[in-house]
Amino acid sequence: MNAEISRLAKWASRARGLPAVPAEALLTALYRSHRLDLIRLAVLLVGDRETAEDIVQDVFARLHGRRPETLTLAYVRTCVLNGSRSVLRRRMVESRWTERGKEALDSSETAVLLGESRREVLDALGRLPKRQREALVLRYYLDLSESETARTMRVRASTVRSTTVRALARLHRELGGNA
Repeated sequence: MNAEISRLAKWASRARGLPAVPAEALLTALYRSHRLDLIRLAVLLVGDRETAEDIVQDVFARLHGRRPETLTLAYVRTCVLNGSRSVLRRRMVESRWTERGKEALDSSETAVLLGESRREVLDALGRLPKRQREALVLRYYLDLSESETARTMRVRASTVRSTTVRALARLHRELGGNA
């Protein structure tokens, strides 16, 4: 599927005077081959699967009708990251105005499905500052390079390195040396 995406993207970039590849075909190929990875990325950032699925769906809906040369995996990842940030901002404002707090984010089904150690790691990850959490998820979960992570987060590569080091140190302390 990735070969199909790159073939369509290359063809679209070469076909300046020719009819372009339909954006729908490229968007469909991106959706089919990367939807689950994008949902996993959003789950790690926002903490629940339903919201993550909504974020990814919203991103693909907003990308519908765009020019094919703008539809790259890196751009879609950035859109998912920004959508996750928006959700987290809304939750922060909501928690300031209501008494709900974290209890609204964790359902009993989610707590049962997650293993104890995985839950500990996810809880510790959730306590990290937003930028540190994003850097760890992009670098180690999605296995992006420093430069790809920097482009996605829209920061310098040196910022990614320092943020990642601080996040790992804090995560190690949070988990009591069991990381």
